[in-house]
Amino acid sequence: MPPLNLVADYGGGTMVLVSGVLAALVARGRTGQGQVVDAAMAEGAAMLSTPLHAYMAAGLWRDARGDNLLDGGAPFYDTYETADRRHVAVGCLEPQFFAEFARLLPLGQRFVTRQYDRASWEDMRTAIAARFLQRTRDEWAGLFADADACVAPVLTLAEAKDHPHNRARGAFATVGNLERPAPVPRFSRTPTSAAQPPGESRGSLAAALARFGLSPQETEALARRGIVGQ
Repeated sequence: MPPLNLVADYGGGTMVLVSGVLAALVARGRTGQGQVVDAAMAEGAAMLSTPLHAYMAAGLWRDARGDNLLDGGAPFYDTYETADRRHVAVGCLEPQFFAEFARLLPLGQRFVTRQYDRASWEDMRTAIAARFLQRTRDEWAGLFADADACVAPVLTLAEAKDHPHNRARGAFATVGNLERPAPVPRFSRTPTSAAQPPGESRGSLAAALARFGLSPQETEALARRGIVGQ
């Protein structure tokens, strides 16, 4: 399934463009010269797949769907249905994490010693799936909560906001009538704040444009010319 967030738009486009603008600002500070930042979404999306191309060149990645380490091919890096028809995510790639996962599930020791043996993956997936069907999602989440086993509940968007970690971190902020993700990253000296919803008065318009260096008189002139709303 495609991700809800758009890889090309946000990752290959926005992220690459922002990184490029920041790098150009650093270069301008050193050289005094500006430059054009060319950020193509298709090329940015391709850049994000650089490790996969490297894996293919090394013979570590097969050009087929669901047949590889990170695309659902490996039974220890996948999602599983639980007794209440919800899901948990498993991502224990490293042997020490997989061993802890197998201990708590539990999973037969024969699988621990053959984690990366593809010949064992089909049987391993069947065994893992059968175990997860024996408890609910939240029961499994509680069992793995304090373990280094890389298991987490798959939450809905509404549930994610109320997760104890996100609440403790203040990961979501209420702005107007909308609760949405708070700004990131966070800075120690220059803390960020969530943008406020736009107002309808001339005063709020002037306040918004003042953040960009425009005086009230300049805002008034723009409004008279119809460039900004009344």
